[in-house]
Amino acid sequence: MVKHFFIAFFALSVSTMAFSQETAKQTFKAPGMDDTLARHKTVAILPFNVSISYKKVPKNFDNEGNIAQEKKDGLALQGGMYTYLLRKASNYSVTFQDPERTNILLKKDSLFYKLSEILPDSLCKILKVDAIIKCNYAYEKTGSEAGAIAKTVLFGVGGKTASGALTMHIYNGSDGNLLWRFFKEMNEGVFSNANEMMERMMRKVSRNFPYEK
Repeated sequence: MVKHFFIAFFALSVSTMAFSQETAKQTFKAPGMDDTLARHKTVAILPFNVSISYKKVPKNFDNEGNIAQEKKDGLALQGGMYTYLLRKASNYSVTFQDPERTNILLKKDSLFYKLSEILPDSLCKILKVDAIIKCNYAYEKTGSEAGAIAKTVLFGVGGKTASGALTMHIYNGSDGNLLWRFFKEMNEGVFSNANEMMERMMRKVSRNFPYEK
């Protein structure tokens, strides 16, 4: 009994330590940001730019499949962020454009997979919004998911399976200037999916999110 207690305690300590090692957030605010944001009414969230890498490349690695997964995750995170913001709409000073409309307009102009090649103010004109939110999410799979699941089953504690870095930008529509930037590294645990990941991301972002009333 005592032995089992110490094993469980050790597993909990390791998991807690992994998450406590996440880096402190970094935030940039442009001069005059508050005055500019006060004039915004509608904001679009672009599909996330997701990159997936591996500390140890798995056997039978499929590069095309990996690219497809990156695109799928980018759309899932875009939708997850919109859902999160929509649930708390009364907390924000702006409305957020439905991602379905955003993506249709981008596809109409053949820009959907060329977002990095278009200036922010040009994107805002195409989407007819006052600002855009651009996000990059890069993560490296570092641990064995099977091993993390085993820890969860044995000890009730999930292990770290990946490390990720979120960078979020808000660009002004009239001139394309960067108004706000947020960067945070995080550890991803087992059983994470896009919605769970976005909930966790937004909890970290929310206290600094500039559209909060």
